[in-house]
Amino acid sequence: MIKKYTTLLKAGVMEMLHFRLSVLVLIAGNMLYLAVIYFLWKAIFDSAGTESVNGMTFESTLIYLVLATALFNFMEMYIVWDMGRTIQSGKIVLDLIKPMDYKSYMFWSFSGNVAAQFFTTFLPTFIVIAIVTKGAIPMGTNLIAFAVSVILGIIINFNVDFIVGTVCLYTESIWGINIMKQVIVLLFSGATIPLAFFPEGLRRVVDILPFRAIYDAPLTILLSKNGITEDVLCTIAIQIVWVIILEILSRGFWKISLRQITVNGG
Repeated sequence: MIKKYTTLLKAGVMEMLHFRLSVLVLIAGNMLYLAVIYFLWKAIFDSAGTESVNGMTFESTLIYLVLATALFNFMEMYIVWDMGRTIQSGKIVLDLIKPMDYKSYMFWSFSGNVAAQFFTTFLPTFIVIAIVTKGAIPMGTNLIAFAVSVILGIIINFNVDFIVGTVCLYTESIWGINIMKQVIVLLFSGATIPLAFFPEGLRRVVDILPFRAIYDAPLTILLSKNGITEDVLCTIAIQIVWVIILEILSRGFWKISLRQITVNGG
């Protein structure tokens, strides 16, 4: 059983490394995006006339957003697009007869891409930020908690994507739904705007949604200067709860929705 998963993991890594130009284009696009982030938030803090806004300085905000971008590129699997294409083409029938649970097959197929992105995107960004900011990122036990939180965040993100991808069994078109999903996740997970800048009422709503557990939770743990505290353990516990809830929901929704499958063409 483990050999099947590791084979899919290796295949994903090899596929990612095969398309080297796409990696370079992604890195170039990220550099442009980070430049936009820098000047945008510099203007926001300059206009605020204070060094700290909602408890965050310009430096901490920039570190948060740069790492959030790196985390997004590292953790995003894009399975919704793949599920949509296979459902529309009918190829999903071939995936369903494979000697492996479909959901597990999808997760491990894309895990190689995640592993490759960790070394090509997140790790270099993390090292550069750690060096440039001269110790702004604590290097202690929080790194262990951060690693656990990232793994849980990946599983949560995958389950959210799987639920959205399953909707394609009903609509046979996923573009609009997935765009809406990406906007909601990026906004309410803290990937585009730190949640500390949200109004108090909206922040309370966001805290009970699963999206915060994808990016904001790992970043909050990473930037914590107090190591593994009760708050850190509480954050990880909330992530574990969401993993269980979304795992049950995604599998249940898939099992029910599979009855709707239709194959077009030959």
